[in-house]
Amino acid sequence: MADTTSVPGAAIPAEDRPAVEAVGLGKRYRRDLWALHDCTFTVPAGRICGVVGANGAGKSTLLTLAARLIEPTEGELRVFGEALSTPESRARVAYVTQEKPLYPSFTVAETLRVGRELNPGWDEETAQRVIDMGELPGRARIGALSGGQRTRVALALALGKRAELLLLDEPMSDLDPLARHELMGVLMAEAAERGTTILVSSHILPELDGVIDHLLLVQAGRIRLAGDLEEILDGHQLLTGVADGAELPAGTAVERRVRGRQVTALLHTGEPVDGPWESTRPSLEELLLAYLRTPLPTAVTAPDREAVA
Repeated sequence: MADTTSVPGAAIPAEDRPAVEAVGLGKRYRRDLWALHDCTFTVPAGRICGVVGANGAGKSTLLTLAARLIEPTEGELRVFGEALSTPESRARVAYVTQEKPLYPSFTVAETLRVGRELNPGWDEETAQRVIDMGELPGRARIGALSGGQRTRVALALALGKRAELLLLDEPMSDLDPLARHELMGVLMAEAAERGTTILVSSHILPELDGVIDHLLLVQAGRIRLAGDLEEILDGHQLLTGVADGAELPAGTAVERRVRGRQVTALLHTGEPVDGPWESTRPSLEELLLAYLRTPLPTAVTAPDREAVA
């Protein structure tokens, strides 16, 4: 009999379980300060999911909740159908925070040895490959490394753990462009070869293009877009025309910008557009910038909040 896990409304076979599933998820730090509120989304297993949003939007809180380092104030979050309540379930997850807390007095080799001894499924070859790509000597002490070098060690630990879910919070922010390109390649190979699910937050939008295949847009503590990236992009059109009082065609206008006599608008519709408009499919960066420039409505209904599911 297939292994099943209880989730709201159904029993789903283990092989079909989402990697991450949130229902009404919220986190409050003070009585009136909600970092996340009423977030519902699903990330299928084996995807590379970009978690995007402005500073303070709630991205780090979302990843920390997924790692079970903090508990939600409301709602539920499950990882592979479980609440990560046991050491065995937590072993399926690896988390690299922005701070990358490593022991400064340890050498690189000693740090990898700790990873090897703490993780029964340790992959020495992968961890060492990440270190070697940065030409880091094993005798170098963590406290003497640059920020980018410490990031490389933290990623080596996470990848060496061979976790089923990698949670990466702004992992590339202190790396040079070449190192970002190399390590993004390693992450893509990890997902392709092992089916690893990766949630990666980043404020460097171009580095996500061509890498992610799933999207979570977090805005003001809520999920504004969630779903398969290609489906989201197909459901939007970037319109360009002359600003002579022409009305936008039917659909939900995410953003409308006027520069001189030219008007540009991002429309949430997959239907063909009539009228004096040049219509193109938006790039990932064009889509995200339009949403990020547009404030989330004060009163958000469930269909709007989950514009793409």
